[in-house]
Amino acid sequence: MIEPEVAFNDIHDNMDLAEDFLRYICKFVLDNNPDDLKFLNDREAQEDQTKPQAERNEMSLIDRLNFVISNDFLRLTYTEAIDVLKNSAPYKKKKFKYPVEWGTDLQSEHERYLVEKEFKKPVIITGYPASFKAFYMRQNEDGKTVAAMDILFPGIGEIIGGSQREERYDVLLEKCKAFNIPEHEIWWYLETRKFGTVPHAGFGLGFERMVMFVTGMTNIRDVIPFPRTPKKAEF
Repeated sequence: MIEPEVAFNDIHDNMDLAEDFLRYICKFVLDNNPDDLKFLNDREAQEDQTKPQAERNEMSLIDRLNFVISNDFLRLTYTEAIDVLKNSAPYKKKKFKYPVEWGTDLQSEHERYLVEKEFKKPVIITGYPASFKAFYMRQNEDGKTVAAMDILFPGIGEIIGGSQREERYDVLLEKCKAFNIPEHEIWWYLETRKFGTVPHAGFGLGFERMVMFVTGMTNIRDVIPFPRTPKKAEF
């Protein structure tokens, strides 16, 4: 994981940083590795010819990279995303495999629909229900949601997850109780808030998932930075 954490950043600063970060990576690769990308682009196109129409990529590899750098990332709340999905044709025709209900996490099929079909641009979803997000994410004023964010890309769904952290000591104590986390087990984290701190936010980018997106590989085992050969598990 690549995990920046920035003091004095709120959730909006966090989204700005993550968007700039992803755009920079995609543009750098397009500008500096055209030969490699052409090889990978052609390889993917040849593979697509052997697949059923429904399993083929709608955009080429190079088009997907340009898709990221040429579109402003659309930002909407989890609640808005649920409304969009419930009004979609796949939902009405019962084509989604997983349920769409407020309070349940979005699945890859929902995320890809939002990016590839509904908005046709990268999407950042914020304001997730606190019930299925980490206890340390900052509680919003509504008391039900937290300042979390997920960035969704074509082909893979979520590529970055992050949040503004809960810096208020009293609120953090209440969240520990709500999540049944004993204070004596998390005392070291509570100490970072006990005597005052600053608002801060961060996110995690799965490095291998980003390499998958840039190269068009479909199996994460093909992009991990370790050699994989038979009978070679030394550790």
